[in-house]
Amino acid sequence: MSAAGRRGSAAVAACAMAALLLCAAGVQAAAPAGTTVFSAPGVEITLNGSAGREQMTTAVQLLLGLTVLSLAPAILIAMTSFVRIVVVLSMLRHAFGMQETPPSTVLVSLALFLTLFTMSPVLRQIDEQALTPYGEKKLDLAAALPRAAAPLKDFMVRQTREKDLALMAELAREPLPQRLEDVKFTQLIPAFMLNELRTAFQIGFVVFLPFLLIDLVVSSVLMALGMMMVPPAMISLPLKILMFVLIDGWSLLAKSLVGSFH
Repeated sequence: MSAAGRRGSAAVAACAMAALLLCAAGVQAAAPAGTTVFSAPGVEITLNGSAGREQMTTAVQLLLGLTVLSLAPAILIAMTSFVRIVVVLSMLRHAFGMQETPPSTVLVSLALFLTLFTMSPVLRQIDEQALTPYGEKKLDLAAALPRAAAPLKDFMVRQTREKDLALMAELAREPLPQRLEDVKFTQLIPAFMLNELRTAFQIGFVVFLPFLLIDLVVSSVLMALGMMMVPPAMISLPLKILMFVLIDGWSLLAKSLVGSFH
């Protein structure tokens, strides 16, 4: 672009800015006392005294609520017992040798309700300490948030090994916290998830053992009988289902999963 063209573009931009400022000044001059108005092309903000501030507070609260709802799946996965439960249930399905039975929606729904049972004491504390006082306007949002986070942090710390928390502190190049109040969620959440995965794999290994034993016995019997063309899964799968039903496996597994949290 030539020098004349650049000068022309700068002049147009300056004129546009001046017109915008004059427009805003004119609107503010025409506004009544106690009202603050900012007007721009496509944007207009009006604050009418205390009523305007209350409307702004309500809008901010609504925005925060929508943000929390959008992050709810991530919060559910990262900060509750859902990870351990759903991983164990998925490993049980693979131990059976069935890839689509029970369906994923059934396993996830069962994991959600078991998570609700596990987290019910924590949710009750959050409701009593933060949500109810905030709803009754006894606490403001700044005071309610730390009180709501305290029971959840206590639950996560009780499930997390100190080794995992020390690893996250080392990766963050920060000293290991000595008190519960000093633990940061940015370090606690990944440490908690690592511990949940480790515990889920330990439980899954114990669940796999009896099914693996049935597979080995069936394969050995078929080989001894010379039935090399018969797939072992055709024989072992009904035996696995029969064994699991006879020992009431679903109830035992649910009881063990819920009881594994402390």
